[in-house]
Amino acid sequence: MRHLKLAGLAFGASVALTTWTAAWAQDTSIAVVGPMTGGEAAFGRQMRNGAEQFVADFNTGPGLMGKKLKLEVGDDACDPKQARSVAEKMAGMKIPFVAGHFCSSSSIPASEVYSESNVLQITPASTNPLFTERKLANVLRVCGRDDQQGIVAADYIAKHFKGKNVAILNDKTTYGKGLADETKKALNKAGIKEKMFESYNKGDKDFAAIVSRLKRDNIDLVYVGGYHQEGGLLMRQMRDQGLKTVLMAGDALNDKEYASIAGAAAEGTLFTFGPDPRNKPTAKAVVDKFKAKGIDPEGYTLYTYAAMQVWTQAVAKANTTDAKKIADTIKGGTWDTVLGKLSFDPKGDLKLIDYVVYKFDAKGGYAEVNPGKGS
Repeated sequence: MRHLKLAGLAFGASVALTTWTAAWAQDTSIAVVGPMTGGEAAFGRQMRNGAEQFVADFNTGPGLMGKKLKLEVGDDACDPKQARSVAEKMAGMKIPFVAGHFCSSSSIPASEVYSESNVLQITPASTNPLFTERKLANVLRVCGRDDQQGIVAADYIAKHFKGKNVAILNDKTTYGKGLADETKKALNKAGIKEKMFESYNKGDKDFAAIVSRLKRDNIDLVYVGGYHQEGGLLMRQMRDQGLKTVLMAGDALNDKEYASIAGAAAEGTLFTFGPDPRNKPTAKAVVDKFKAKGIDPEGYTLYTYAAMQVWTQAVAKANTTDAKKIADTIKGGTWDTVLGKLSFDPKGDLKLIDYVVYKFDAKGGYAEVNPGKGS
């Protein structure tokens, strides 16, 4: 009798396990990968917030080809080697789609792994042109490129700082150096020659030597190709030394954490980013959901949500998750997203992208300099 009871328990456990496994197998796993830890974790948090909200919203509906979505979260810490490792893990799990990565230095090596494993990658945030210039069939982005935002930054500088002393810095990363180079190129084309072009290391905390040079050369505006952590520290140290130099940077300053680092010195800082998606009518319902949770969907939160919208709509249309077929479907259509209608060129870049200039205020918030008028 004891053996029969044990057998019954084993059978019951087996049935439960089989039922659980079958239920799990009915889900389609997708992933969001970015810097969930490390210096750029603020942006990883934006991406994760966008992905989790999308999956929660999507799973209230009929599903995708009859299945619900299951979200996997990967952490690359904006480290190229870790990014490749995470990409290999996602590929090994047979995940068909990854929304990520954040840093271009992570997205580019990861995309090679995804290409070999037939995984579609849509980055919400990586802006280095090389990402889509290598003729990989599996890569797209729902953000712009550095050769686009560099021009907008240069136009603003040429218009508002004509005849002033300009310096350009970069952090030697794929993103930072690439953006600084594009901005320099556009500035030089506009007839402005920078007085200083220097680099520092990502992770640096002491900018005394750079601040001394900025002070010596009477720099009116310093353009920084780099991330918000170092930008915030540089800003504080400039003000501590009495410099009134304006700091301008790219989209990697789009998190209020920059103001937390820079403190009162953040006021007046400029950066480029797309028109604020939180203000778009197409995003209102989703923004309201975030606000109800006490989350500000700033930066790349809605871009991540949009990347997932594009993929699920394309899968529903093509009735497959095959990366090559989905990429072709995406490039051949127009997609309704929180960012508005999106369409893509053969490289995987958006056909239309606008960058505008933002300015931080005294309260640590930021807004477009000329809403609706670009820079």
